[in-house]
Amino acid sequence: MRLFPRSLLGRNALLIVALIALGQLGGALLVRQMVIRPRVEQAADSVARTVNALRDGLRALPAAERNGFIERFNQRAALPTEREGTGARARTLLTPMERNFVRAVSARIASQGTEAVWRREGGSGLAVRMTIDGTDHWIALPGALPARDFTGAWLAVTAGSGLLAVIGALWFQRRLNRPLARVVQAASALAGGQVPPPLPEDGPTEIATVSRSFNHLVGSLQQTERERALMLAGVSHDLRTPLAKLRLGVEIMARASEPAVSASMVRSIEEMDAIVGQFLDFARSEADEAPVPTSLDAVARDVAASNADHGREVGLDLGDVPATPLRAAAMRRAMVNLVENAWRHGRAPVRIATGSGPQGPWFEVFDRGHGIDPAEAERLKQPFRRSAGDARGGPAGAGLGLAIVQRVAQAHGGRLELLPGEGGGLRARVSLPPSDHGLGRTS
Repeated sequence: MRLFPRSLLGRNALLIVALIALGQLGGALLVRQMVIRPRVEQAADSVARTVNALRDGLRALPAAERNGFIERFNQRAALPTEREGTGARARTLLTPMERNFVRAVSARIASQGTEAVWRREGGSGLAVRMTIDGTDHWIALPGALPARDFTGAWLAVTAGSGLLAVIGALWFQRRLNRPLARVVQAASALAGGQVPPPLPEDGPTEIATVSRSFNHLVGSLQQTERERALMLAGVSHDLRTPLAKLRLGVEIMARASEPAVSASMVRSIEEMDAIVGQFLDFARSEADEAPVPTSLDAVARDVAASNADHGREVGLDLGDVPATPLRAAAMRRAMVNLVENAWRHGRAPVRIATGSGPQGPWFEVFDRGHGIDPAEAERLKQPFRRSAGDARGGPAGAGLGLAIVQRVAQAHGGRLELLPGEGGGLRARVSLPPSDHGLGRTS
């Protein structure tokens, strides 16, 4: 169990309550030293003078009249114990301040040669025993004891102040947490590949500065992303023309060269063209495409038919997924990349499965290759990353296929998971949020 809270709200509330409690305690000690103690000393001087006067008066009286005087004095000074209740009469112990008062009075009268013994009389009075000429006499001193230094009012004020401090801390922290929660939400969206809306730059100066700095950061990242995508798209587009010329030249020279050499050169050109195509796909912004109601089943059938045109059979396990607002071209591009990845690095059979549930629609691409190391799954989703081992070795690629799928999934508010397949192989799953969730904006 943690005694010190982790949240800023808990720490602020604890600090404010502790400061108020210390302030109340310090105020009580100050009142005790500056007000109560001087009053106790003053009352002790008055009572000591009264006791000394009574002692001198009793000594001046004849011994036969002393008892009568003391009886009449005590009757006149009788304490109203019947109005104080049984609780007041039952209390016999002195409080610390009352003991200090009694000691102060005893010290003062002892300096005059009188040793006194005290007892409580009623709820708030004392009686002092004097020994005069060998005879003990009890004399009542009503109202001699001062009031207690700490009462329930002090505790009530302290508790009330602490409660008000907690309420004030909750109100203040709530106003402070709102902009901080917006910053956290925007940072999470940015980390997920989405572009959050600009944060309001209002509130306290420090919070406004944080929001302004975050907005500037998002703007700088967007500008850098646009420049990078523009450069990548420009380079890839410029490479397409010489590749087309090179392929045309190989086809013209095919009759004069060895067929095997020509076929090898054509395959190399096709691989280079595919790599350039991946560069263009990665540089393309999904935000430029408007979402339209699209069925994942229809996209899967289209991808399977396209592969069949090239002599590659892709199996289908369709789950009758209803139409969902999707960026159709981007989603098809993601599915094509996963299928190409399965053919390139895995083994047949390759299958596409679709389905939907409470968490939203999804599709998966299976292959029966050797799979990947689960520890490398997240690393392989990053651009230009390839498996470090030979488990999924194959023709060289740009290392952008899974990164493209990851960006498309994030653009739809979903995620890409690379999971081991049942019986071996890889199961690449793209999960999308329910249709009532809005599509996120991407950079």
